[in-house]
Parts: sequence; C-alpha cells; structure tokens
Amino acid sequence: MGDAEPSRFSEPSLADALIPLIALAVLIGGSLLLFGLDALDGPIQVALVLCAAVAALIALKNGHPWTEVQTAGQGAMASVTSAVFILLAVGALIGTWNLSGTIPTLVYYGIQVLSPGWYYAATAIICGVVALSIGSSWTTAGTIGVGLVGIATMLGVSPEITAGAVISGAYLGDKTSPLSETTILTAQMVKVDVYEHIKRQVWTSVPAFVIAVIVFFVMGLAHTGLTEDTVATTTELDALSDVFWITPLNLLPLLLLGYLSIRKVPASLALMASALFAGLMAAFTQPDVVADFVSGTGNVVTDSIKAVWQALATGFEMNSGLAEVDRLVSRGGMDSMLLTLWLIFGAVTFGALLEHFGLIARLVDPMIASARSTGRLFLTVFACAFGLNIVAGDQYIALVLPSRVFRMEFARRGLAPTNLSRLAADSGTVTSPLVPWNSCGAFMGATLGVSTLLYAPYAVFCWASPLLSVLYGFTGFRIERIEPSDTAKELT
Repeated sequence: MGDAEPSRFSEPSLADALIPLIALAVLIGGSLLLFGLDALDGPIQVALVLCAAVAALIALKNGHPWTEVQTAGQGAMASVTSAVFILLAVGALIGTWNLSGTIPTLVYYGIQVLSPGWYYAATAIICGVVALSIGSSWTTAGTIGVGLVGIATMLGVSPEITAGAVISGAYLGDKTSPLSETTILTAQMVKVDVYEHIKRQVWTSVPAFVIAVIVFFVMGLAHTGLTEDTVATTTELDALSDVFWITPLNLLPLLLLGYLSIRKVPASLALMASALFAGLMAAFTQPDVVADFVSGTGNVVTDSIKAVWQALATGFEMNSGLAEVDRLVSRGGMDSMLLTLWLIFGAVTFGALLEHFGLIARLVDPMIASARSTGRLFLTVFACAFGLNIVAGDQYIALVLPSRVFRMEFARRGLAPTNLSRLAADSGTVTSPLVPWNSCGAFMGATLGVSTLLYAPYAVFCWASPLLSVLYGFTGFRIERIEPSDTAKELT
C-alpha cells in the first residue's frame, strides 16, 4: 500500500494565531487613540476589515484557497442576516414612534412618575420585567430603553448610567427567559433541558441583578440632595405637549409590540409591524406634526405617506427651539443603523475566519490543558467566551464555541453539563454588550444613543454575573457533579 496523501494545508502555528489578535489590538487601540469616541463612526470598522484581511492572508499562507476564504466570509454574512433586519426594523421603529408621539408620551408620563433618587434602580427593574416577559434584550432596549434614556436626559440624571441600567435589566431577561433564543441555544448546545438550564441560571442571575439594583439605588441617592430644575423640566414637558397630542392612545404601538413578542412573532416582523402601525396612527393622532415634518402640501394622504416613509428611512426630526426636546425626538430611521451594520459585518467576518481556519482552537487547546483545577477551568471558559466576544464580535460564536469545545472536558472531569450551560451564558451572553464592535454592543450603542465605551462601566449586571459564576467554580458553591459512569451518557 502506498503512503497516505499528505494534507495540502499547514496547521496554524502559535504565531499564526497571535498575529491577527495583535493586529486587532494595535488597530483598535490606534483608532481610539486618534479619534476617541468618533472611532465608532468609521475608523474601527476599517480596522476590523483590515484584521479580516490579515486572517485571510494567514489562511492563504497555510495553503487554503481563496474560494475557501470567500465561503467562510459568506457564512459570516449569513449568520447575521436576522440581526441586519432587526437593526433596520429598530431604526424604522424609533423614527415612526417619534412621529406618532409614542416615545414623547413615554417620556412625558415617565418624568412625572419617576424620581431621580431611584431612577436608575427603577430603570433596571422595569427593563428586567419587560425582557423576562418577551425574552429579547434588543427589543427591550430598542423600545422601553430608548424612552427611559430620553427621560433621563430630561430629568437631568446620567444617560450613561441609565443605559447601563437598561442593559442590566435587558440581559437579565435575555439570559433567563424561556422565550430567549440565546437561552434556548445555550441549553441545546450543552444538551440540557432548557428549564433545567434556567433553574441553574437563577443562582448567578438573581444575586447579580440584586447587586446591580443596589448599586443603581446607591448611585441614585446622589441625586436626592440636588435641587431639581423644575422650571426647565416643566418647560420641556410643556414643549412636548404643545407639539404632540399626549394621550395613552400613543402607547398602542408599544402594546402591539409586546403582544406580538409574547406570541413569538419573529423580532424583525414584530418591530416592523409596530413601526408601520405607529406611522398609520400618526396620520390621525399627530396631523400637525406630520404636516410640519414634511412641509405639508395640504394633501393629507400624500403628506402622511411621505412622512411615514421618510421616518422609516431617515428618521424623525423636529425643531422646537428647545435643544433637549429636539435631541430626544430627532432620531431613528433605517439609515441610522448603517454604521452599526458596517461594524457588525467587519467583526463577524474576522471572527468567522479565525474560527474556520483553526486560529482560535490553536489558542484555546493549550488553555484547556493548563486549567488543572475546577476554578481555573471555569476561569478559562470565561476568558474564552469573553475573548470571543472581543475578537469574533458575535454573541453566538461566544456561546456556541465554548459550549462545543469545553463540553467533553467538563464531562471527563465529572462536572454536570448544567455547570457549563450556566457558565457559557454568564460569560458569553452578558458580556457581549460590553464590546463596542460586538454585534450586541454596536446595537445597544446605536439604539440607546450612548457610546458603548461610556455605558459599559455602568452595566453592573453584565460584570457581576460572570464574576459570580467564576467565583462559584473556585469555591465549589452550586457546582453539580456526575458519576464517572455517567460521563459517556452525558455526551450522547
């Protein structure tokens, strides 16, 4: 018999795996150094595209054909198709919700109900309840979250801390709701029952959320001693009520979205349906706003169609003379999400190339070998998942890859798979909005109007949840074990 045909491809070396990450650190760091927060308006996107090119060149150097690089890139694009439509739908929704008075109404009522002293804690709790009900952090942030950040600006409290509270509540639901696709995906990848997975999540999610609420309450106490500028707030409320017809009817698009979400209608369809419904309502509830927005010709039908179309495409804009009010409502449109989509395309393509050509595995395998204790193994899973959120720019890669890579190692050590499912969610799901170029971080920054780098320190739940999970690994608290004879069974 002849010798087996040698592989045409070279296995990636450690240098091959490190070079793209070094390029990422240099280019991202350089863009932030040169452009500051404006780096998210194009320079970071360019950096990610260049990093993808570096990864492609390494693949070519190792003998992979360009067609394989193209196929990996096409797979990356396909993986974010749903995110693309959700982002465009959220941009459209923000535009028509402002046109119809939905967001102004939320702000108008919210200012009168919520107090600066407990505003941050209330924001986290409200978003947590909504996200648990509908199972979507993106929908929560793109709807009630936008209104809460707007209220914060009008109340004179920090929009950055408010955005952190919104995300803390939103990711409580994303991580523990049985309606959440990431919750279901994590359970499926580790092959555990989704409700068993959720039960284990409670042991880190609830304490982490309690910690977050306490921190937000303490932060809010700083405002109790301040004299609220009631004159300015009253003026802004008057401006809203002068321009918009403020009525509970304006909240119908929000109720429709909640109903569709509970009925498990796909997020992009539910968001677009609510956006179109809000635009239709605007023609009847806000005719003066519609006419002013498009410099009306007098033809109500034509003006209404033009206004809705324009709000869907480029967002709503108002010039009331009050900067805070104009800044609140002059937002939205599908085009407002294009920079975010550019960011996501660059990040997921880079991450897909790293995974497809074995560059990530080359780094992870030695980490597994060196993690001799349970605590160090847990820390390694966290580092892998958080690192993937940084270098791959996609929450799903950060969830799926560690679940696949570490599942056999957990079983070999007699650790129940529910430990891994909880740890993967704690490490992959909730850290994704902390990275500006991650699809989740990019979405949250664009939707809430607060840079990821500014809200990240205040997303308390997103820090506390993985830290508690790793701490449990070192202390042995709530760590479930299986008999060695059950190991093979767990893997089937």
